[in-house]
Amino acid sequence: MDALVEKLMEELNCQTVFTIPVLGGIPVSEAVAVTWIIMAAVILLCRFFVRNLSVENPGKGQLLLESAVSGIYHFFDDVMGPCGKDYIPYLTTVAVYIGIANLIGILGFKPPTKDINVTGALAVMSIILIEAAGIRRKGTKGWLKSFAQPMPVVLPINILEIFIKPLSLCMRLFGNVLGSFVIMELLKMVVPQVLPAVFSCYFDIFDGLIQAYVFVFLTALFIKEAAE
Repeated sequence: MDALVEKLMEELNCQTVFTIPVLGGIPVSEAVAVTWIIMAAVILLCRFFVRNLSVENPGKGQLLLESAVSGIYHFFDDVMGPCGKDYIPYLTTVAVYIGIANLIGILGFKPPTKDINVTGALAVMSIILIEAAGIRRKGTKGWLKSFAQPMPVVLPINILEIFIKPLSLCMRLFGNVLGSFVIMELLKMVVPQVLPAVFSCYFDIFDGLIQAYVFVFLTALFIKEAAE
């Protein structure tokens, strides 16, 4: 058990990979460095998939890509309705990032989503977008009045929700990723031969993708709620 606690503390520790020699030195954590790697990989993949696009003679790869993008837009359109179309690029980007971040542990990197600072930043960005969607849809006065709906007595609760929503998004993502690590370590201690490899397929692949889906799905629902 002491070994598990030691590994858990090591996972929670935000190690500094290198320091940028600017303004007295800016430390760059492992989560930030891995995020930069993910960003570079996504940019390269985007450049690869969108090369040689054609309107008149689309290839099989282009048709597959268009089908995927169309499916994404249909999915979010069913969740948020027409008013959520402008937020689909952000939601898709976040889903891709979280999905890759959760899967990158297979390649030997530490998933950035194991750092609560990363999940917290994602949650704060999402809640800012959610409240901005409400202001954009209702106007500033309408947005302020919505806190007193359906009756003024719920005003404190509605204001408290602004802080509860990002906290729930942050802790749900962070807790599930960290919980998967704890379960895998326990399995390695109890049955180190067979089961860890089997459950790794679930926790490292399936569960990682599910967490990306849940995060963007809840964000989409909150945007729809704010814009109603």
